[in-house]
Amino acid sequence: MSYVSTWTKAAAATFGDPDFPEAFNKQVGAFQFAGRLIADSFWIEVTWAKKGALSFRAAYAPGGSLKLKNINADSTELKLTSAIGDFKVDIDITDDAFPILHYTTSFKPSADILVPFWPRDILVPGQSNDPEKSNGDILVKQIGTRSGQLYFQLNKPEPVTVFYLQNLTALGDYCQETETSASDTVGGEWPDIGFALPPTIKGKPLTAGKRVIISDAFIAFDANLVKDEAVRTNQFLDMMAALYLALPKPDTNYKHWPDILDKGLKDLLHSPGCWSQVAGNHYFNAYFCDYVTPPEIMVQLAVLLPLIDYKEWHGSDLEAIDTIKKGLPAFYDEKLKTIMRWHPAVTDQLEGEEEQKEPMVMDSWYLHHPLLNLSRLALKGDKDAEKLFLNSIGFAIKVARHFGYQWPVFYKMDTLEVVKAETVPGKGGEKDVPGLYAHIMLQAWELTKDKKYLAEAEHAAKQLVGLEFDLFYQANNTAFSSGALLRLYKITGKEIYKELSYLCLANVFKNVRLWDIQYGYLKDHPSFFAVFPLNDAPYTAVYEEQEVFCAFHDYLHHAQGENILPSARLLLAEYIKYLVDRAPHYYPPMMAKDMLPEKPKIGALDPALWIALEDVQDGWEKSGQVGQEVYGAGNAFGILPRHYMQVADESFMIFCDYPMIGFAAKKRRPISFQLAGDGRLQGQIIMVKTDRKKLPEFTVTVKGSKEPIKGKPIVDGHVLYTVTGDQTVKIDW
Repeated sequence: MSYVSTWTKAAAATFGDPDFPEAFNKQVGAFQFAGRLIADSFWIEVTWAKKGALSFRAAYAPGGSLKLKNINADSTELKLTSAIGDFKVDIDITDDAFPILHYTTSFKPSADILVPFWPRDILVPGQSNDPEKSNGDILVKQIGTRSGQLYFQLNKPEPVTVFYLQNLTALGDYCQETETSASDTVGGEWPDIGFALPPTIKGKPLTAGKRVIISDAFIAFDANLVKDEAVRTNQFLDMMAALYLALPKPDTNYKHWPDILDKGLKDLLHSPGCWSQVAGNHYFNAYFCDYVTPPEIMVQLAVLLPLIDYKEWHGSDLEAIDTIKKGLPAFYDEKLKTIMRWHPAVTDQLEGEEEQKEPMVMDSWYLHHPLLNLSRLALKGDKDAEKLFLNSIGFAIKVARHFGYQWPVFYKMDTLEVVKAETVPGKGGEKDVPGLYAHIMLQAWELTKDKKYLAEAEHAAKQLVGLEFDLFYQANNTAFSSGALLRLYKITGKEIYKELSYLCLANVFKNVRLWDIQYGYLKDHPSFFAVFPLNDAPYTAVYEEQEVFCAFHDYLHHAQGENILPSARLLLAEYIKYLVDRAPHYYPPMMAKDMLPEKPKIGALDPALWIALEDVQDGWEKSGQVGQEVYGAGNAFGILPRHYMQVADESFMIFCDYPMIGFAAKKRRPISFQLAGDGRLQGQIIMVKTDRKKLPEFTVTVKGSKEPIKGKPIVDGHVLYTVTGDQTVKIDW
């Protein structure tokens, strides 16, 4: 049963009054946009077809005192006055891939004002201006500090699909002054939907005479109402990309990853708090100074693989690689014929304070993730890893078939008894595990050429059909699934797998933050385009972000030569660019000490140590509350080998923050590569000095242009070149 608030009911009733004249009117495609001051609100009405109508509240003054002061017809700039203060509304309506309405509202209070309540800004008038006679579906909405998004469909009286995106970056001054958070500000329940200013419950007022932005909304419209899952997925990605292009985005700043990596490598290898010893072998702790939790195989492999990436890029040996490899066979259980999560020799240390902290309890994704990394080692020629992988894969298949390829959250390894079936009642188990399982089956097929593994991959992949925006359980696993499904499409030629790869991508991108937290502890720290590890996680996490980054690189690699959705290419490349910019801010030395807790939940926290924090919280919460995440050490070791090209016989490297097609760890002149992404967005190429020698004079050109790109000197003598995505770049000197 649906309900309507008193504010929505009252607002809808005023729309039947013909005495409220239009302030402006503009036709864009099939949509008509008009501005009207009605009672206590200034509305932007959007109409289409015969009966289609939505209204967006751009300004609100309780008490009905709102008056239109003037309007600039050329720019659609409106000024309004009221008893509580002055409003300014700037409206822009454009038509590209979709009609897009953008309005920015600023407010200058007439007195120090508290905001105990604010109504949501979308009105669904329905038939006869009765919202209760409308019918629609909210497909995606903001959770926590994710994007201020609302992706919904109006089914009647006239169909339409709308993607609403509130640029919450612009609310920084409001949130800073009132000590409020932009978390959970966009959403609602049908038909009371949209954005509402966070209430000033702590008693911190807006200051009289100080203008602040209180809304910056971008809305895309599509008259097509789609029910097919594949078409809807494409629509979601296309509409998000269209709004992303319109959205103001923060600049990125070069971070010198070679120095960050050196510091992190030193602390990882030489800090006793990162290591434990069991039965003569050394293992990474999950968290710094966490000696209570037994060693976990996932932790060892999550650090080992990025270390190997770095070794292959750098060309030098790392003793830690052999140290970790030596201890891996101890995780194999001869009786069950599989690797185990916990080191079998010390499972008696487990105290059962969490459901999964029991010797025989397995978290469903946790079995597959180490198998994936073992398969990667095996495909690199590591025979010990190949043995562990192939000896364990039969157990993984047994589990998959037992659960009908739909995994619970926790089960017992010895009996396959379900310990926890669903994430929350009615929501099912770990729904993205079929994609992760398909990934390891493809790895087994590539390693052995045995077609039974390919059949297993296909059988699991088909379990994802129909999950729509409920597929996501954990970010890195959903991202890995996207690449596996793209590979499955390339192998089989079956279009369904490419469509499912987009579905996985859409599920990741609905769980990102397309805004920069400009208040509290994060005011001076980049947080734009971050991905959240779980559906309901209140923070972003370094380990999942690093693995999403690597998975997206892998996706773009497999997409070479394929007709891939342009919006997917755009979003993948932009996430990678911003992760490279943001990721250093997971390290405690990059943060002020007052941002960090005195005591984390797990282990200890050393503010001087270049071991990344697990968690970056909302601006009003301290980060690092969970702990310093040793298994997040792959951060730097994954980034540097994918974004720095060494140049043979030269004293400089070439850095690019965009993913590169034709990348190689070491190249000779002249150097040529293609940038991924979209030509409407920018990236950076930087000539990075590696010694005191003066850099040579470079000629940087892009295909199709005879004019070279001009470089700009930056810090430490490096030289920056601004380029756009989807270009072929040539560098000579």
